[in-house]
Parts: sequence; structure tokens; C-alpha cells
Amino acid sequence: MFTGLVEEIGTVVELDSHDETGGTSLTIALPPSSKLLEDAALGDSIAINGVCLTATWLSPSAPRFKVGIAPETLRLTNLGQLARDSRVNLERAVRADTRMGGHFVQGHVDATADIIRVAADGNAVTLRFRPREAHRESVMRYVVHKGFIALDGTSLTITKVDDVEGWWEVMLIAYTQEKVVLAEKKEGDSVNVEVDVLAKYAEKSMAGYLGASGGQALLKPVVEKMVQDMIAQAMGAHQTK
Repeated sequence: MFTGLVEEIGTVVELDSHDETGGTSLTIALPPSSKLLEDAALGDSIAINGVCLTATWLSPSAPRFKVGIAPETLRLTNLGQLARDSRVNLERAVRADTRMGGHFVQGHVDATADIIRVAADGNAVTLRFRPREAHRESVMRYVVHKGFIALDGTSLTITKVDDVEGWWEVMLIAYTQEKVVLAEKKEGDSVNVEVDVLAKYAEKSMAGYLGASGGQALLKPVVEKMVQDMIAQAMGAHQTK
């Protein structure tokens, strides 16, 4: 589990698509002053651009570390687009005494999205994202105005949503622009997207409730009352004209 608050920006110094395990591995270097690996151990979870990965090799003194990436992870995320010198967001898994400054981020990417607009707004920057067509419906159903979303592992607040055209926007303040790789990206670049897991739980719980015996019967009068109120409001407005 993560918070979506990026701790460090690392740099890809080695990428091996045919490592000793037959898979793909990344070696990430950190700034010399970094404390990220001071209490790290082999097998720890570290999120790279929002993807929860396992540390398979550590060098706290350098400092740098290595992770392995499964083929399925490469297919579902933008990690396959990384190259030498690519900069990546890093966050260690939360501890029990960690302040929850962001939101609950699992490190399980739902899809990728493309940046379709970048616009300055004073010293802030607004970015617009559209998920790939294959995942557009499954992602947009969880995207709500003022809700949480994790983009390349960064916890952000959604500032605008267009369900018809299938996009949303977020804003990066000046401070955030200095701390995350998202600010370095441009139109056409992709990001890893993880929607708010609490929305998924709420949806499944409600679906189970409505599917249970008597669930629909309990909901029907509530819906009917809402419709009646809307009709009464509309008729009242018409009569005052």
C-alpha cells in the first residue's frame, strides 16, 4: 500500500530485457543524498511510476536498486517505454505510523492514459488525460470531479471531467511540479493510471446490496421520491414563468 506522495525521483541507469530470470529488470539510481534505501531490505515493495515492484538487489551506499518486471506488467503499464536516463517517481510502501497525506494507492495500475493537453495557469499547470480506447469506459466510471486519482504514482485531485468525450484534468501547483516526473511530460506522452480503490469497493458493495433479496424493493421508493421532487421542481419553475 502507498499514499501517492512521491518520495524521490530516480533515474534508470540499466535496463535489461533478457536478464538472468528470462524477464526484464530495471536498475534505478538515486541522488547521492537520498535516504530512500537506508532501512530497505531485499523483497521490499517500491512503487516506480505508480507500479508496485519488488526490490531484488540493493546498494544503499551507492544508492541504487534493481527490480524485476513481469511481461503482464509491461503490457498494462508504461514501464516498457522507459530507457536509460528516464526519470521515475519512487515511493516506498507505507508503514503503520505513516501520515496519510495522499490517498490509498495499491500500486496496481488499471490502465494507461495519454496527455492530450498541457496549459499554464499562472504558476500552475493543467493537464488533460484520455485513457486508451480499450479501457476508457472501465476507467471513466471511477473518475469524478474532486475525486482522487494516481497518475504515475502521484496522488492528485481531479479538477474537471468530461464523461462524453472521455477525459479528465488535474492541476499541478509549482511545488508539485518540482517533485514529480509528470510535470516533465508533454502532450502525447502516457501515464500509468490507478483509480481510487475505495470507489471500486463502494460499487461492488452497492451491486451486492441491490442484487440481494429485497434490495431493489428498498431502493425503489427512494428513486421514486427523487423523480417526484424533480418533476415538482420543474413544474414549479414553469408556472412562475
